[in-house]
Amino acid sequence: MKQTIARVAVVVPDYDEAIAFYCGKLGFDLLEDSDLGGGKRWVVVRPKGAAETALLLARAEGERQRAAIGNQTGGRVGFFLFTDDFSRDHAAMLSAGVKFLEAPRDEVYGTVAVFVDPFGNSWDLLQAA
Repeated sequence: MKQTIARVAVVVPDYDEAIAFYCGKLGFDLLEDSDLGGGKRWVVVRPKGAAETALLLARAEGERQRAAIGNQTGGRVGFFLFTDDFSRDHAAMLSAGVKFLEAPRDEVYGTVAVFVDPFGNSWDLLQAA
């Protein structure tokens, strides 16, 4: 048996703003942007070269969901973007205006630096050792 986590929902305030960040600044591919009617869309993005897991960009509806934007993991790093070339991707992300919270550091598990998306979610950019 094989199972896969295919989609992880990220609550965002606006579809187009999220697409602009994830695709424009991080270089993700836009896999799907389908109109579901009533202002809802099914928006899926995935890092270039990834084969399975993708993000479902879910626009917040209602006060409870809006309150969760940027705090889906209680302030912890909740998303991990693995790369095969940390220096290349770190430089490209800095050049695109991505905000890093720290300088790159070497850990036993690899090279890592924490960045944030414009919605407040913390991410690790990580090249495994």
